[in-house]
Amino acid sequence: MIKKPLIGIPLDSVDPTQEIEGKWYSDLSWYGLRHRYCEAVALAGGIPLPLPYHPEYLEDYTNLIDGLLLTGGGFDIEPSLYGADYHHPKATPLRPKRTAFELEIAKAVLKADKPVLGICAGMQLLNVMHGGTLVQDIPDEAPSIIEHKQNQCRTKHQHEIKILKNTLLSRLVEGENFQVNSIHHQAVKKLPDSFQINAVAPDGLIEGIEAPQYRFCIGVQWHPEFHVCDADIALLKGFIKACG
Repeated sequence: MIKKPLIGIPLDSVDPTQEIEGKWYSDLSWYGLRHRYCEAVALAGGIPLPLPYHPEYLEDYTNLIDGLLLTGGGFDIEPSLYGADYHHPKATPLRPKRTAFELEIAKAVLKADKPVLGICAGMQLLNVMHGGTLVQDIPDEAPSIIEHKQNQCRTKHQHEIKILKNTLLSRLVEGENFQVNSIHHQAVKKLPDSFQINAVAPDGLIEGIEAPQYRFCIGVQWHPEFHVCDADIALLKGFIKACG
């Protein structure tokens, strides 16, 4: 029997005492994860394993899993981590505990030469942890005729992207232009020297990045877990295959 890759997925965490918008599962702090991330991993041939924030188990987590999926979420990365001295007024809440844990486990998994895929905020985290910076609010700092924050159902496309040639991403998918969903108000600003761009939007905004020094380290700004286009399925299958 072929062993299926075990994919670690750090959970999101909400403190209702600090985030008052919306209806919450509990009035006490809780972990959460959208079903679709787990479903997408399973459909691609992997076994999803949600990870709570226990830094004391970092080595155990790293040894146990075959790959790491960094998800998106309704929060921003702490601006001081990329040298910004202000938090944009249109920014969403910070999740310092989540960010700290994801930074630690991403570093450990990459050091262990295991694959990492970052989706949306996960891509931004990969960028920041390697020395890159972020646009804190696209409409304010990088205005465009393209709407990067989805204004319709997430299972529908929002805008086009172009996958760049001679990249790992281009070798995983067939084709160059795809319509993707897009749910972000922040974006990569400065790319680390160790990374390269693998996808862009028509307005030039960076939609995908990768780090050739690792066996597999890709970040995409859209949400491939919803399978909006063929490239989404191919990317997830390529990630799981690399974890095998």
